Amino acid sequence: MSQPFDAWEVELHDHRVIYRIAGSGPPVVLIHGMVNSSLHWEAVALRLARDYTVIAPDLIGHGDSATPRGDYSLGAHAAVIRDLLAVIGVERATIVGHSLGGGVAMQFFYQFPQRVERLALVSSGGLGHEVSPLLRGAALPGASAGLWLVAHPRVVDAISSAGERMRERGSARGVYLQAIARALRPLARPGARTAFLQTLRSVIDVHGQRVSARDRLYLLGGFPTLIVWGEHDHTIPIEHGRWTHRAIPGSRFATLPRAAHFPHLEDPDGLADALADFIAATEPARIEDADWGGLLAPRARHRQRDERVAA
Repeated sequence: MSQPFDAWEVELHDHRVIYRIAGSGPPVVLIHGMVNSSLHWEAVALRLARDYTVIAPDLIGHGDSATPRGDYSLGAHAAVIRDLLAVIGVERATIVGHSLGGGVAMQFFYQFPQRVERLALVSSGGLGHEVSPLLRGAALPGASAGLWLVAHPRVVDAISSAGERMRERGSARGVYLQAIARALRPLARPGARTAFLQTLRSVIDVHGQRVSARDRLYLLGGFPTLIVWGEHDHTIPIEHGRWTHRAIPGSRFATLPRAAHFPHLEDPDGLADALADFIAATEPARIEDADWGGLLAPRARHRQRDERVAA
């Protein structure tokens, strides 16, 4: 019998937060990327739900969660996930993030390390400067009007239909087009478009990704970490994943030859296998508050400041 992937609603700080949950066992949290939602994880979640409790939130401003005027930074998203997990009684979990969600996952680890047992980054943002011209262009002033045109229901229907025809002809790009259509549909709502642009501009500008976790990757040395990338990713270069793997001692690196930037949609079985193998082969880590200073100490440089003013 197939597992349900039920949607639930909780109110946090006077805002609606939607999350989906399936299965039972050790908790695994799946964090989606920009203009995606929890529903995009369904195929991966149901596969993992055979052995784990899988929780997939709609980030604020995404999916069916609220779209308030407010803070859409990585840290704000991480804090909402912390609060959601606290409300539903999940103390610690394996944290998985895709694209923007990878940046949120790393920020979650940095802010709340005691709540993370493992970290998996899927075609993750925040690991290098380069990003697709499409996303850089969306960060430009005036992009809101263009976004309204692209997200018009008729345009989205045309993109989805084109993707379906390409899939029927055996083209892998059909899956990609359908993923874009699914991502664009929620942007028909003005609040969702505003939230998307605020989220995008918090991490990307016309020059590329403006937020980087590279200076803090040393904190993951020896921590169970998986990096997964689609071999045909043209949104965020696969070299970011290779570089990150080299920078984190003991990390695992896997590539998916059938996937581009959306492995959870383009090769959900391959991604689910990579995640399941990683979780089964690693022991959950436990970082307590008292341990954090020890992780920081090897790189910390601290000296007394000379505040004397020359006469």
